[in-house]
Amino acid sequence: MRIIAGIYKGRHLKSPPSLDIRPTSDRLRETLFNILAPYIDEVRFLDLCAGSGAVGIEALSRGAAHATFVDRSRKMCGLIEANLDLCRVPEEQTEIFNMEAADFLRFAVAKRLQTWDLVFFDPPYKQDYANVLELLGTNVEDLLKDDALIVVEHHHKNRLPGIIGDLKQSRVVKQGDSSLSFYRVQE
Repeated sequence: MRIIAGIYKGRHLKSPPSLDIRPTSDRLRETLFNILAPYIDEVRFLDLCAGSGAVGIEALSRGAAHATFVDRSRKMCGLIEANLDLCRVPEEQTEIFNMEAADFLRFAVAKRLQTWDLVFFDPPYKQDYANVLELLGTNVEDLLKDDALIVVEHHHKNRLPGIIGDLKQSRVVKQGDSSLSFYRVQE
């Protein structure tokens, strides 16, 4: 795995030690960030089920102001930390939370942590997406900025709902076995 573009371009990242972890491929990450290019500058980025942290680090490399990484595995949080160190990302630009995605969202709402401009959610393909998506869709004002964009990576055969609370699916991009579903806050 490597960073594709931006200030950390070409940096190689450490990969997850287990084959149970499915990192977002370089090709799919490139497609994702080609789409996100007009939106990425100075955003607050939330990487849910962050794994190696490659997507959040790519966002920082391309101009995001801050990235919050969330993963339930202590080992993956350590890997994220190692990859941030490899890229020499300033500590004030990042936060890492060792929590389940849904628990983190409830925590963020309860503590009024902050709001995010871009959310990337990439759970294991066999995981139930509904709980996290419902939390995002029903807590829009507490979690998301006004013009926020939510991107969910999922298996192409797993169709996600068109409307989730206050979120509406605006686009689906398929590449190989993966799809990216884009959601925006309904007006």
